[in-house]
Amino acid sequence: MAEPIQNRYEFVILFDVENGNPNGDPDAGNMPRVDPETGLGLVTDVCLKRKIRNYVEMVKEEASGFRIYVKDGVPLNRSDEEAFAAQGVTAKEIKEKKKADPDLDRRIRDWMCANFFDIRTFGAVMTTFVKNSLNCGQVRGPVQLGFAHSVEPVIPQEVTITRVAITRESDMERKDTEMGRKYIVPYGLYRCEGYISANLARKTTGFSEEDLELLWSSILNMFEHDRSAARGKMAVRELIIFKHDSELGCAPAWKLFETVKVSRVHPEDPAPARQYSDYQVTVDEDSLPEGVACRRMG
Repeated sequence: MAEPIQNRYEFVILFDVENGNPNGDPDAGNMPRVDPETGLGLVTDVCLKRKIRNYVEMVKEEASGFRIYVKDGVPLNRSDEEAFAAQGVTAKEIKEKKKADPDLDRRIRDWMCANFFDIRTFGAVMTTFVKNSLNCGQVRGPVQLGFAHSVEPVIPQEVTITRVAITRESDMERKDTEMGRKYIVPYGLYRCEGYISANLARKTTGFSEEDLELLWSSILNMFEHDRSAARGKMAVRELIIFKHDSELGCAPAWKLFETVKVSRVHPEDPAPARQYSDYQVTVDEDSLPEGVACRRMG
């Protein structure tokens, strides 16, 4: 198994959407998520992690060590049972086996981390309370994402659409089209902040340098193979990475995030932003604490 990373990281993702719904809210009829107090658009961490998982699954194609635990069409218990089988135990006999072998829990957890990229990266709750209770433990992953929020308020729009295909035979004589709706954000630039703990990577999951480079690639390309009419035009515009020269870090994360400024190129222009070139992104690298280096990708 590859050596875990030795440096702490923080990072900022800047991505935008044009005429699409970046993250529908099921509590609001699948309209784009919006903070009702500020009007800023929201995209959940779960939404972004799903796209990262999908990219890894696509490029690695179930390669050893890079499988995905949380995926469509595969019950979690199926993967849990693999970990039990790898240790030569079944759910029925696990309690007795654990009494005789106190290290069994750790080996099961380590097997899951070694085989599933998303567990090694984001962690997972692998405890299911079902008959014979499959329990592979709980893992706090070294990589954590916050909610993304738009740089400026967004105004979701409800767009009425029509189609010429009629659903029911009985409706053919009285109408030629049927109506539908879709929700869009005309334009929004979103900012997401993330954290990577080398300490957790070393102590718990074994998240490695190879995993780290795959994570950066996944973030930069997470929308490139996730196209749909509902999501419109989405793209990661820039990934800004702060690398500490130690495992525990050299400065608080908030100090690093505050060096990243996103502002209008023409702040006096009252027109709403409609493209990425309406903004400028700056990083005050001169004010970075000693022991922290900045890398910009995109």
